[in-house]
Amino acid sequence: MDTQANANNSRGRRPGTPAAVLALTLFALGFASHARAQDWTQWRGPARDGVVPAKNTPGSWPKAWQRVWRVEVGEGYASPVVAGKSAFVHSRRDPEEIVTAVNLADGKILWQQKYAAPFQKNQYAVKMAKGPNATPLVAGARLFTIGTTGVVTAWDTATGRRLWAKDFSKTVDTSKLFCGTAASPLIVGGLVVIQVGSDVHGGQVLALDPATGESKWEWRGAGPGYASPVVFNVAGTEQIATMTNSSVVSLDAKTGRELWTMPFPDDWHENITTPVWTGTHLVVSGTRQGTHAYTLKQDAAKKWQATEAWKNADVTMYMSSPVYGDGLLYAHSVKRKGQFVALDAKTGAVRWMTEGREGEHASVLLTPSNLIYLTNGADLIVARRATAAFEAVERYDVADAETYAMPVLLGADLYIRDSTGLTRLTPAR
Repeated sequence: MDTQANANNSRGRRPGTPAAVLALTLFALGFASHARAQDWTQWRGPARDGVVPAKNTPGSWPKAWQRVWRVEVGEGYASPVVAGKSAFVHSRRDPEEIVTAVNLADGKILWQQKYAAPFQKNQYAVKMAKGPNATPLVAGARLFTIGTTGVVTAWDTATGRRLWAKDFSKTVDTSKLFCGTAASPLIVGGLVVIQVGSDVHGGQVLALDPATGESKWEWRGAGPGYASPVVFNVAGTEQIATMTNSSVVSLDAKTGRELWTMPFPDDWHENITTPVWTGTHLVVSGTRQGTHAYTLKQDAAKKWQATEAWKNADVTMYMSSPVYGDGLLYAHSVKRKGQFVALDAKTGAVRWMTEGREGEHASVLLTPSNLIYLTNGADLIVARRATAAFEAVERYDVADAETYAMPVLLGADLYIRDSTGLTRLTPAR
């Protein structure tokens, strides 16, 4: 990180006028009032941690699911989000990116918007689609999307009207190892936090005014990884942790000032797994680094420091992010062609691990009673929590194409995004 970037970090531009404070307060109140019982408004669910609340969980798991509707939305890996009676999906029909609002009841398209997003894929990433990769965010009556080329847009959820857009495509360069923007937006203190850039131009984390897109603070450093930022509180300090292409970095959520950083190099810059805060440890993982846990504390000079508490080199997460519960980290490791695994969150020791061949990817969710895996082969597996060994309860085939996006649980309904479509499933009668 250069000297000027350090100076920007230490200053930390932030909203300070009474008008700005009032506007952000009103936005936060609107966000709270807009949230409904079963909304699923961001990456990894209501709390951004892969934990599904009871109100979103089926009363019992059915023997089979039946399709209510399926709608073609275009390719991509962004998970769907839900607010009120609508699902929102960000997708692509090359060379355009598409934002679609779908009626939950019947699958009809309520509105759809398109914009040009020409994108040259990295030569090393020919297998995967061009994205989008970042899951949208609903806050208040606004939908926020981030495209593969770094175009950040705010939309009116009711009408699809574009409210504002910020184009960071000049910072996205795929000539080296970077494969496109992937970090999902985050709402913190009434501001929308995004991560953009590339390994050629370096990375930025910015906090934007949701009403105007104006930047309120900015951090600059190493190019981004593909993980999404998370927010958590340590000893009264709200921190935003995220992955760059070579490190873990934590920022003050109010100012954007860098609090601490730890090296986390990867030969291919593939830091994809979203960090998880357990209450005592920050856990990160990589396909070549293995899984690491850090304790965070301030020294005598009030400077934050991260110290490695444990490392498990045998559990290597790639595109899948773990979920914390029962004192365990439930995860998918890519070794042996895919293994489901549970780690002791305090020590990193393996509680249980399946034999392998579970698939090259799996999304992980945790309900009050069960552990949920959705593999890229469209297998939805329901297992018991807090067991000495992996115990599957139900297995379902939920799509006819690959499923890399997170499933959405809305009570008795299950929403699955496959490679080109969104499907609503209900228990078979």
